[in-house]
Amino acid sequence: MDKTSIVMKRNEICYIVVVAVIGVSLLLGFAEEVFGLDMGSLSWIAHWVSSPVALAIGFAFALLLGKAFPVFNKTMSKKLLQYSVIGLGFGMNVDKALASGSEGMIFTVVSVFGTLALGWLFGRKLLGVDSQTSYLLSSGTAICGGSAIAAVGPIIKAKAESMSVALGVVFVLNGIALFIFPSIGDALGMTMKQFGMWAAIAIHDTSSVVGAGAAYDQMHPDLVASQGVSALEVATTIKLTRALWIVVLALVTPFFFRRSLAQTDGASKPWYSCVPRFIIWFVVAIIFNTYILSNASLIGDAAASVGGEFSGAVAKLAKHLITLSLFFIGASLTRETLRSVGIKPLILGVLLWVSISCASLAYIFWVG
Repeated sequence: MDKTSIVMKRNEICYIVVVAVIGVSLLLGFAEEVFGLDMGSLSWIAHWVSSPVALAIGFAFALLLGKAFPVFNKTMSKKLLQYSVIGLGFGMNVDKALASGSEGMIFTVVSVFGTLALGWLFGRKLLGVDSQTSYLLSSGTAICGGSAIAAVGPIIKAKAESMSVALGVVFVLNGIALFIFPSIGDALGMTMKQFGMWAAIAIHDTSSVVGAGAAYDQMHPDLVASQGVSALEVATTIKLTRALWIVVLALVTPFFFRRSLAQTDGASKPWYSCVPRFIIWFVVAIIFNTYILSNASLIGDAAASVGGEFSGAVAKLAKHLITLSLFFIGASLTRETLRSVGIKPLILGVLLWVSISCASLAYIFWVG
C-alpha cells in the first residue's frame, strides 16, 4: 500500500469516527429535549456540538487532514440540509407569527429588502465579493442567520466555500452580539420591548436572540416586573415572524438568480420553475402544522396537543440535522478555496450587521 492510500485510509477512519461522535452527541441532545432523557453530570455530552462547533470541526478536518468520502460528503451536505429545512417548517405557525408581528410590518419589509439591496451594493459594487457569498450573507443578515442561508443556498446552487464562509461569518457575529448587545441596551436605557425588538431584528440566529434577551432580563429584573413584559418574550415572538420571511425569500431568490440558473438548468425554463421542491414542501409543512396539526377546532384539543408535540419534535430534529450538515459543509473545503475567498466576506458581514443594527435602533427609538 503506497503512502497516498495510507493517508486516504487514515482520513476515512478519522472521518467515520468524527461523524459518529457528532451524531451520537446530537442524538442524545434530541432525546434529552424531546423525551426528557436525564443524563445527570454527563449532560454536557449532549450539548457540546453546537452549529458553530460542527462547522469548525468540519473546517479543521478539511484543513488538517484533507477530504474523505468526497461524493458522500457532498451528497449529505446537500440533501440533509434540504430535508432539515422542510423539518423547520413544522416549527412555524402562520397565525401566531402574524399576530405577534402585525406591529412594524412595514419596517420588516423595508429592512429585509433593504438589507438585500445593501448586500448587493456593498458586496458586489464596493468589495467585489462573489454573487453567491454576497447573497448568502445578505439573506442571513436580513432574516435569521443560518436558517436563511440553509434555505437559499441549495436554491442558488451555492458552492461549499460560499456556504461555509457565509455561515462562519454569521456565527462569529452571532457570538459577538450575544455578549455586547445587552451591555449596549443597558447603556442606552432601552426598555424591555425596545431591546427585544432590537435583538430580534439585528441579531442573526434565534439562539443568540434568545440568549441576548434572557441576559437583558437578568440584568433588569425590576424592569421586567414594572413593565409587565420581558425582553426574551418580545424578542422570541418578533423573531418568529421574521423567520416566516424565509418562505418569501426562497420564492423570490430564483428571480434574482434567473440568469445563472438558466445557464445551469437551461435557458428555456422560466425563473419560477427553478424554485426547488424542498421549498415547496417547506411551505406545505408550515401550512400543515398551522391549520391541521395545531388546529384544535378541527381535530380537537387532545389531538392538537399531540400534534403540537409532534411538530415540536420534528422541528428540533431538523435543527440537529442542520448542525450535522454543517460539519459536512465545512469538511468540503480546501486550503485553496479559503485562500481565494479572503477577508472581504467578513468585511461585508460586518458592514451589513452594523447597518441593520443602527437602522433598527433608530427606528425603535423613533417609534418609541
